[in-house]
Amino acid sequence: MSVQDYLDKHMLSRKIEDAVNAAVRAKTADPVLFISNHMRKAVPSAITKVKARQILDSRGIPTVEVDLYTNKGMFRASAPSGAPSGMYGAIELRDGDKATYLGNGVSKAVKNINEKISEAIVGMDPILQNQIDQAMIDLDKTEKKGELGANAILAVSVAACRAGAAEKEVPLYKHIADLSGGGNHVLPVPAFTLISGGKHAGNNLALREIMILPVGAQTFEEAMQMGSETYHHLKAVIAEKYGPHGCNVVEDGGLAPDITSFREGLDLVMEAIGRTGYANKLKIAIDVAATDFCIGSKYDLDFKSPKKSGQNFKSGEEMIEIYKELCKDYPIVSIEDPFDKEDWEQVKFFSGLRICQVVGDGLLMSNPKRIERAIQENACDALLLKVNQLGTVTEAIEVVKMAKDAKWGVVISQRSGETDDSFLADLSVGLATGQIKAGAPCRGERLAKYNQLIRIEEEIGEQASYVGENWRHS
Repeated sequence: MSVQDYLDKHMLSRKIEDAVNAAVRAKTADPVLFISNHMRKAVPSAITKVKARQILDSRGIPTVEVDLYTNKGMFRASAPSGAPSGMYGAIELRDGDKATYLGNGVSKAVKNINEKISEAIVGMDPILQNQIDQAMIDLDKTEKKGELGANAILAVSVAACRAGAAEKEVPLYKHIADLSGGGNHVLPVPAFTLISGGKHAGNNLALREIMILPVGAQTFEEAMQMGSETYHHLKAVIAEKYGPHGCNVVEDGGLAPDITSFREGLDLVMEAIGRTGYANKLKIAIDVAATDFCIGSKYDLDFKSPKKSGQNFKSGEEMIEIYKELCKDYPIVSIEDPFDKEDWEQVKFFSGLRICQVVGDGLLMSNPKRIERAIQENACDALLLKVNQLGTVTEAIEVVKMAKDAKWGVVISQRSGETDDSFLADLSVGLATGQIKAGAPCRGERLAKYNQLIRIEEEIGEQASYVGENWRHS
């Protein structure tokens, strides 16, 4: 092929001439850079390569990382991981070989990306998130993504979302807002974990988390300051009362002093809040995770006690009285999973009291069918969204729309096994959820999300809006 034939085949002369004319019309100060960018925009938008690997999450357990390539560059994403989500959530694909990573390897999921998903989506336009996600769902063919693995599908979906934003030359949160049909970019109230218990900690506290919400802050940056200062005051309070060993942190960065009762933990947090001077600006949320200590129709508040004779069983009715008293005595505005995931009657009754926000996590497991039932039965009034329980960005957008249409609150949530991927931050702003739960203001994989929100607020500038007192309905 001659040089002229090559130029004619690719219409290079015409494309270069168009770029030069555009630079002249723009009277650009740097015509070479302008022409370069102009030519890049003329390149077709397409996924050119997908490469996956096994990495380790914040617990030292394998998870999936993906590099997705387009003509604009490489875009990386990784899948978080939590405790098995049970019968209602999407399935993480694990190798099961006990000789390697105790059976937790994800080489099968990685292979599925490199050999199956890659073949299905290479050539697709990264802007078309719905089509990419649907192609993977169709390829899997199972209801809970058990063939390819929700961990494999999610990592690719998030990487494609980043590539789509780059193709449009907009921030990731803006691209997500466009995909959802929204345009309200608000910074969420962070639910900072301060004290951890339940199955996530080695103390005898039954409930899983005590959190603070800086609803009185004026900006997200100020909310971060409030969270950090309260966290460090709490460390000092715990060290004074229980010694330095009480300041050990657990998986999500929460502190785990050797306490046994709800009130003991709440009193510690209240003392820390008192030392900050932010008493009127901070509210409290608790994650009970009651499924962990439900036995039959009773709730064992001493389920972690080594003395089995010391078991402290409460009926659902007695738990409701406990919650009512706690909400009266402490500034609690949100309770997550106050009852077992199948205890619909108790959670419906408690939600009907309208004492506080009632968040469904184990009750819903981000499952659209469970969410629909809860909406119809008024079983709770907030969704805890764990994206890996769904598997794709598109499905996450859909369930958030369901929740918002029902006038629910929405909490974007971390998992116990996180990575340094900050996608949840952009997701919370793009979907204007109003609430994000990313752990304590401690540990890099948790701060990756919070720090990204600081950057987003700075990028939006004077138009940035921190949801603050409107955290329930942003």
